[in-house]
Amino acid sequence: MADHTQLHTLTHPIRFVTSAALFDGHDAAINIMRRILQAQGAEVIHLGHNRSVAEVLDAVLTEDVQGVAVSSYQGGHVEYFEYLADSLKKAGAEHVRIFGGGGGVIVAAEIARLAAAGVTIFSPEDGQRLGLPGMINRLIRECDADPATEPPVLEAVLAGERPALARTLTCLQQDALPPDIRQGLDAAAAARTVPVLGITGTGGSGKSSLTDELVRRLRSDQQDKLRVAVLAVDPTRRRGGGALLGDRIRMNALDGAHIFFRSLATRGARELPNGIDGMITACKAAGYDLIILETPGIGQGDAAVVDHVDLALYVMTPEFGAASQLEKIDMLDYADVVAVNKFERRGAADALRDVARQLIRNRGAFGAAPEDMPVFGTSAATFNDDGVTALYQHLTELLAARGLPLQQGTLPHVEIRASTRFAQIIPPARVRYLAEIADTVRAYHAETATQIPVAQRIQRLAQVAAELPDDPAVIALADKARTELSADNAALLAEWPALADSYRGEEQVFRVRDREIRTPLRRETLSGNTIPRVALPRYTDHGELLRFLRAENLPGRFPFTAGVFPFKRDGEDPARMFAGEGDPFRTNRRFKVLSEHSTAKRLSTAFDSVTLYGHDPAERPDIYGKVGTSGVSIASLDDMTALYAGFDLTAPTTSVSMTINGPAPTILAYFLNTAIDQALERFTSEQGREPTAEEAAEVRAATLATVRGTVQADILKEDQGQNTCIFSTEFSLRMMADIQEWFVRNSVRNFYSVSISGYHIAEAGANPISQLAFTLANGFTYVEAYLARGMRIDDFAPNLSYFFSNGMDPEYSVIGRVARRIWAIAMRDRYGAAERSQKLKYHIQTSGRSLHAQEMGFNDIRTTLQALIASYDNCNSLHTNAYDEAVTTPSEESVRRALAIQLIINREWGVAMNENPLQGSYLVDELTDLVEAAVLAEFDRISERGGVLGAMETGYQRGRIQDESMRYEQRKHDGTLPIIGVNTFRAPHGEPAPRLELARGTEAEKRSQLDRVHEFQRRHRDAAHAALRRLEAVARTEDNIFEVLMDAARVCTLQQITDTFFTVGGQYRRNV
Repeated sequence: MADHTQLHTLTHPIRFVTSAALFDGHDAAINIMRRILQAQGAEVIHLGHNRSVAEVLDAVLTEDVQGVAVSSYQGGHVEYFEYLADSLKKAGAEHVRIFGGGGGVIVAAEIARLAAAGVTIFSPEDGQRLGLPGMINRLIRECDADPATEPPVLEAVLAGERPALARTLTCLQQDALPPDIRQGLDAAAAARTVPVLGITGTGGSGKSSLTDELVRRLRSDQQDKLRVAVLAVDPTRRRGGGALLGDRIRMNALDGAHIFFRSLATRGARELPNGIDGMITACKAAGYDLIILETPGIGQGDAAVVDHVDLALYVMTPEFGAASQLEKIDMLDYADVVAVNKFERRGAADALRDVARQLIRNRGAFGAAPEDMPVFGTSAATFNDDGVTALYQHLTELLAARGLPLQQGTLPHVEIRASTRFAQIIPPARVRYLAEIADTVRAYHAETATQIPVAQRIQRLAQVAAELPDDPAVIALADKARTELSADNAALLAEWPALADSYRGEEQVFRVRDREIRTPLRRETLSGNTIPRVALPRYTDHGELLRFLRAENLPGRFPFTAGVFPFKRDGEDPARMFAGEGDPFRTNRRFKVLSEHSTAKRLSTAFDSVTLYGHDPAERPDIYGKVGTSGVSIASLDDMTALYAGFDLTAPTTSVSMTINGPAPTILAYFLNTAIDQALERFTSEQGREPTAEEAAEVRAATLATVRGTVQADILKEDQGQNTCIFSTEFSLRMMADIQEWFVRNSVRNFYSVSISGYHIAEAGANPISQLAFTLANGFTYVEAYLARGMRIDDFAPNLSYFFSNGMDPEYSVIGRVARRIWAIAMRDRYGAAERSQKLKYHIQTSGRSLHAQEMGFNDIRTTLQALIASYDNCNSLHTNAYDEAVTTPSEESVRRALAIQLIINREWGVAMNENPLQGSYLVDELTDLVEAAVLAEFDRISERGGVLGAMETGYQRGRIQDESMRYEQRKHDGTLPIIGVNTFRAPHGEPAPRLELARGTEAEKRSQLDRVHEFQRRHRDAAHAALRRLEAVARTEDNIFEVLMDAARVCTLQQITDTFFTVGGQYRRNV
């Protein structure tokens, strides 16, 4: 149990940089840590996920922190932390303490090695011993030192050395800068004319994003010839004194020596910290050409920033209420320029007009027109927004008059004052789609509730009529009752006896394309009893029978609660064969071992984190250590060809699943090209000649029509939970729609264009209800987005699939059946979709979060229980985690055991002879209704926030996930959530260190991948250049990008394509 030590009382302001490592999206743990750091009084500069050593180093040096805490769960941790320690040493920052963690992924020998390098790694055992507050208390205690005791060297500041300027700002905020240095700074600053731009506005108006977009344009427009210093202020919490300095996480334009960024806490001051004028002076003296001062979100009556700047920009959103509220905003009296940001929102044009009119009144410029006022409509969340460009050009014109040394710019001049090109993924008229779906499902159940007594009355009257056949009153009552029962419900009851009889025989016989298919209906036990594959309800009451038929029905029948197919497929277990480690050749060999004894080849592919973030292998230590670790390294078409060599990708028994999201379009293009190349090679081999152009086109079309599989490609989930987003959300969603549109055009019917995933939402910390609600909400968002693109529901809905996690909570027992029911009702009754589109198909994976590094042998027990309920709930495919995945990529032995769990359930476990064992359970019925009601209530809450995209903008889903993760971790650590072998029933004499073979990419594999990338690029240099130019050109139009990407993927490496998309689609902007 946790050792609740006395919390350390701070004697100095403490500043920490926190982040997840490069190519690592697992930020649940570091988010918990940074929250506790804040609660214990630290100022936290949170960088978020996927941060390189160079980015962390830059933050450490410019923020002048005492400590840095990094989580690393994706491997490569030894190289990363050693590289970070070495970089800090070379930069003269050895005093900065380095802390890290990675659960069981970082083993004892590696912890000892990193300790020798000066890095403190916390293990799961440390967490149990110290507890979460105890671990953070140690960080606070060890970093409680005062940097201001070592003031900067004046000459270093004047020479533009960033660490020296950073230390100067620290001393100024603490009023500890020696007078001689202050005088030297004042003198140097007085000799220069440097304008100061102040940016302030209401909380949540997008000031940080807008600041970043302005800096990005300035860098591009002036070709990085100007030096810019940004001072970003966030408030200090009155209780505890901590602060979340969260502006830096939103910035993508900070790389490079020309930009200096410093986060500042107010430390008790109202809007601006003490010493702010001295800090501005120091930045001027250090040689910066422009200083941007961004202040915290303000209310209506605070305009303190104007006293410190030469030009004031006020940022607001359209949602200010009635126009009369504008009269109360002080900044509208003082602002030189106003930006109405988030201009894509409803009512923005009216808001722009009202703000302009208010400025006319405030300035007494009654002869001016509203369009003459310096009010701009901007959408900073839209990449290359022309409204932001217009604002930038107006600001730089004003700043030039105040001394900014502008040169001839490269950006074309824009004539507008408000955004014109922002994309509306969901039309404003459809923003309540989730509330409408919730109402549709509730209406369906309300109809059931009203029809049940009608069915009962009809049945009873029929019984009376049988006894009194000639009574006209009885006949009249029966006739009237029958008119109250809907035709659909009457048909359900009328068809039931024949349907039930068809399941009571020994087999069912179907005919498909003149082929007779016989399906056995019973299975015999060793005791000689026969077990029905589908057990029937024994209701005699028509009301209860109608309730069953509308709420459940048999598997394969609407609303598909018990399953989307009448029977499980014989000869193909739902097991996925999961592999991914090292180079494509090693993973190919693992696939062949796993599928050796199976007719069906269901290959599930894990990619290394370098691939997951769209990067090529590279020699830099923080990249190199991750190549081929925790997944397979894929960087080109050659790699993809080697990965699936020997498997017929067009065979009906082959199915490939690829767990990748950010760069999914490129990886998908590699895969489809590989399948086409295989088919063309087979044609050449069989025919003894090359195909003609017409024959090649036919082979290509046949391949696309038959290839089976799934690519995850769920970008909404990535933003909310897993964090492998790499492009702007708008661009990523466009790419998803382009892929689906291309699938429709090319008749790709057996491959899922997206696996809408709750698994990674659960892994990030969500409870089962939030996992299900957020995932279904994301799915319906894709439906609305694709409909808005002009696609027909039945053209794309069959290409959508789902992916859930199964954990230990009771609600996991029913998430599949709840999902199927909600989806089916919404698809039929709200969207008018056909039956095939109504069937929600999902993959399920046992919980990775329930795998623990302590007593790892117990993990197989948890996995078995989770797999059992997944099987009972008729999942369409299942992956069982290996017991050692808490520590390493699974070994061949642990994967075999994990697969055996499924085989034992499917082939040995007697109850599995039946395929609907959950139906008829009072508890399951109760849980199904409870979970469904909770999901619909969540739909309403998301709808109130503007749908999924609106809720994402406010961080609603991320906040919920983090809160639920925090609750789980606290209960795990304090023992109120019992976890066997972890916080209770622990080994009495301690647990011996497990003897595991750690799966890592080998040195030979890493070098081979680097060589292969270089060789591929050399071989296709000219063709790649032309392909990338064409790809960029098409991406700037409204044409389908995936059409061109299929060609570019043949000659370009992954990172070449990623970098091109960054240019035209923008980088993902992280959220706290």
